[in-house]
Amino acid sequence: MRLFREGKVKKVFEVDERTLEFQFTNNISVFDKIIPTEIPYKGEVLCRTSAFWFKLLEENGIRSDFLRLTGRDRMLVKRVEVIPDYSRLSNETTNYLIPLEFICRHYNAGSLNDRVKEGKVPVERLGFPKGHQLRYGERLPTPFFEATTKLEETDRNLSDEEAMRISGLTPKDYQEVLDTIARIDALIAERAQMAGLIHVDGKKEFAYDEERRLMIVDTFGTLDEDRWWDVEEYAKGNCVELSKEMVRQHYRETGYHEKLYRARKEGRPEPDIPPLPREVAEKVSRLYIDMYERMTGERFQ
Repeated sequence: MRLFREGKVKKVFEVDERTLEFQFTNNISVFDKIIPTEIPYKGEVLCRTSAFWFKLLEENGIRSDFLRLTGRDRMLVKRVEVIPDYSRLSNETTNYLIPLEFICRHYNAGSLNDRVKEGKVPVERLGFPKGHQLRYGERLPTPFFEATTKLEETDRNLSDEEAMRISGLTPKDYQEVLDTIARIDALIAERAQMAGLIHVDGKKEFAYDEERRLMIVDTFGTLDEDRWWDVEEYAKGNCVELSKEMVRQHYRETGYHEKLYRARKEGRPEPDIPPLPREVAEKVSRLYIDMYERMTGERFQ
């Protein structure tokens, strides 16, 4: 096998013309930066958590690119073509990665809360009446779907119209993706409820196979892509983050987040992201393992 591509958190190896192997590393990234600190067992947790969800989807008739695990931090997946040239995509293109990331939000949290405060997202778009005073952590009346670019240097939010135009999706295709996300999130929410968790939001990626059948690809439902809260704490009015958001909060509290985004806004060189203190890295590692056990009901050994 040869190394085909290396991302922020995983390595991709070429097995043959139809198959790739993912190796999940212990790297962790925030704000588009790879932190110079590895999180013990993180790669294994992401791999095994993803495999758990893929198998659950298969049981419920939802296609994915997952083939099988080949190790504790490795899996085989179907290979699809990555086509960054939008002009090559149409509703007849097959076996390709849809160049979009889809975000589905069930609660007001994270960047959505910031954009509502800034007036960029009116509460009416979220299903609330005009003038509604949205609270952090408030459940949305209906799932809120958004699409962003996947293959551009910097991700950007898209309107539904532009998302369809650049991805080769028809309105019917686009709706199929949203309906599939809704089905997947219903399965996740059911499992989360059993584990005493709230599935707040998450992002997903999709592709078409050689017969242009939709399938979910990459990973989802992990602490990297999705946000989780504890049910009991939420009932007390607390939104306790049980995801990679814990790491983002560390860099907000230390002031790095503010320095980074000020530099980006002013067009200055970005400051290097400092390593995580050992105790924080160990805390994050324990969180990943604990959440794996809660979500899957399996022991991490």
